[in-house]
Amino acid sequence: MSFLYPTFLFGLLAVSVPVAIHLFNFRRTRRVFFTNVALLKTVQTETKSFRRLKHYLILLFRTLFVICLVLAFAQPFLPSKSKLGLSRTGLTSLYLDNSYSMQNEANEKRYLDIATSKLDQLLGLFRNATSLQLVTNDFSSQEQTVGTAEALRDRVTTIRFAHTPRSLPDVYRRQLNLLASHNPSGPNQLFWFSDFQKSTAGDLSRMKIDTTNRLFLVPLETQPTKNVFVDSVWLSTPFIREMQNNTLNVRVRNSGDESVRNFPIKLFIDQTQVSTASVTLPGKGAATATLNFNVTQKGFRRGRITFEDYPITFDNEYYFVIQASPSIRVLHLYDQKTEANYIENVYGNDSLFVRRSFSAQNVDVGQLKTADLVVLEGVNQVSGTLRSELERFVRQGGSLVIIPPSTPDAATWSPFFAGLGVGGLQTQAPPLPPQQPLSPPNRQNPFFRDIFEQTNQQGIENLPNAVPVWQWRVVGERLLTLRNGVPFLTQSRAGGSTSGQVYIFGSPLNTEYGNLAQHALFVPIMYKIAALSVRPERTAYSFDDNTIEVPVANASPNAVYKLKRDKLEIIPVQRVNGQQLLMELPKSNQLNDGQQLASGYYELQLNGKTEKLLAFNHGNRESQMEFYKPDELRRIFAGQPNVEIFDSIQDDDFVEELRQQNLGTNLWKYFVIAALVFLLAEVAVIRFMKG
Repeated sequence: MSFLYPTFLFGLLAVSVPVAIHLFNFRRTRRVFFTNVALLKTVQTETKSFRRLKHYLILLFRTLFVICLVLAFAQPFLPSKSKLGLSRTGLTSLYLDNSYSMQNEANEKRYLDIATSKLDQLLGLFRNATSLQLVTNDFSSQEQTVGTAEALRDRVTTIRFAHTPRSLPDVYRRQLNLLASHNPSGPNQLFWFSDFQKSTAGDLSRMKIDTTNRLFLVPLETQPTKNVFVDSVWLSTPFIREMQNNTLNVRVRNSGDESVRNFPIKLFIDQTQVSTASVTLPGKGAATATLNFNVTQKGFRRGRITFEDYPITFDNEYYFVIQASPSIRVLHLYDQKTEANYIENVYGNDSLFVRRSFSAQNVDVGQLKTADLVVLEGVNQVSGTLRSELERFVRQGGSLVIIPPSTPDAATWSPFFAGLGVGGLQTQAPPLPPQQPLSPPNRQNPFFRDIFEQTNQQGIENLPNAVPVWQWRVVGERLLTLRNGVPFLTQSRAGGSTSGQVYIFGSPLNTEYGNLAQHALFVPIMYKIAALSVRPERTAYSFDDNTIEVPVANASPNAVYKLKRDKLEIIPVQRVNGQQLLMELPKSNQLNDGQQLASGYYELQLNGKTEKLLAFNHGNRESQMEFYKPDELRRIFAGQPNVEIFDSIQDDDFVEELRQQNLGTNLWKYFVIAALVFLLAEVAVIRFMKG
């Protein structure tokens, strides 16, 4: 037999109190003489013996009462058979998984509700303990303190789903931090109540549990279930225009084993349903739905994909933002400009474009910061500040079109071409060879795919003629070539995948160098170049992203942006890098009390003015319905005897089994009953033993 609180055994010294009372408080008898004392002597002898017996019984029952009462306070128990049983005096850390996957149901009860009810029962085993910790995915500051079972019960009733999933190695490190500050030498015990979702659990095979601690894994009895969620959303074109048909592609995925047929998907734009589609999803498969829509107004539009899928409901909506008819900012720099002003006419006759034209010798290079596309037409020389700023413009994602002058100088242009990743520049000295027709463009090239109508023609008749004034080594796509294979229009990147596009024409737009500018092919090519120059912005962001990049215009390094949604205002950790705003999204534990990040639309504000509209969604890791089974967990933690895995949390005798196997048998209640029995026995002796 062992004692939970052995210090109470010092209370056994209280046994001396009834002993002292009986030793020093006996009343002495007085002798009375009578004439005939024979009969009285007999009565006196019998009364003295009876009284002595009564006193001894009272002494015995009082002593046993005190002993049993002291032992009850010391809480005796029979140790468990397990050598790694729970420590009743160590620290107990409890982890309750409140991620969104705990919305799943078993027997019409949510996983989170099942886990909280069993956790409440477990707290009954530690009702007198004062060193208890409760950890959730919130990782809040109050979770770094210890408290009583009653305090934890009050907290359990307020637990809600957290938007930040936590890996189990992170949870273990969180618990170890508390153990290190309160009871580093152990022994301690840790409990994990979770569905053990594979996509968020982390790498469990590399976890080594400290041998001074005991870890109990309490998995829920998960069942395979279907769950449909949005994998990605994208537009078929780089931008959308008002009052025109647009196409949105939605890729949805089924994480369950069962197929889903004719699953309906709805598209809302600004709270109005504008399109619907249905898809058939195989088990563990995906499908893409195509939704057509149009918008009637310019600016940011709030989009939402929605469907019905039960019981996992947190991912039944996907929010995104599209910008209708964004202005494409074209900067036209020239030295030699054609009399017909082809560039100005192309980009000046459509409200989609905002065109500005300047002489290359007098332009303010600061104009490049606000441009999407820069067209160099007939510029004799690119050097100095203009050259460095153009190279920086392209590296930061801008698009550049180079139309040569009539007599280009290879010595002045070669360094600039080299800075753009283009080499081997050679110029043609007059007299130039005769013009040659261009080869038909490749319709399968993504650049031309939506320029031409889908016909059965194998080629394009009446192609323009041209004569190049320079040649270069092609490092990208050949969009247009002469019949002899000489490149005439190429598309390449200046560096990495984030840099912009560089388009190089082989000849000026004057008629003596060809008739491309007068041909019907010229306008759609220039429009497509401008369309591709629009730097695509993400339609939506995920809370799982640690850092997001948002393009901003004319932002100062000291600008402070904030995210606002209804009454929620957040100033995230941020910095401005060129034209990009980098923000670190806050986790659950970094929010104030009462604040919560929910899926939806957030305004990006600067000095109280809304600069952009952003859409945020929960990550799809939580949507993967694959969970570790108890047998899988046993294989992972094999070789670690201080880790115990239960088969099912839903067993009615779960807590009782835990108590018997790891805590032993409590005896304090029996000593309380015995103390009451001895107290009643003492009362009975005093009341009924008279003589």
